[in-house]
Amino acid sequence: MTNTRTLGTALRQAEVSCRPHGLAALPTMIAAWRERIRVRRALAQMSKANPYLIDDIGLTRRQVEAEIAKPFWQD
Repeated sequence: MTNTRTLGTALRQAEVSCRPHGLAALPTMIAAWRERIRVRRALAQMSKANPYLIDDIGLTRRQVEAEIAKPFWQD
């Protein structure tokens, strides 16, 4: 009985460690979300304050608006 319980525990632990979005990936995911928020806020500010800079970085107004409209969890 203890072997079955130990095996079951080991399998569950292996499943958790193989998940791409497990707890170990959480800090990396949060850092990516924060970076997306920062970049999208900077784009929004740039498009309002200096719209000519959007052309300089090679984006269209429509591309900038689409990027700004994305939620932070969307890449």
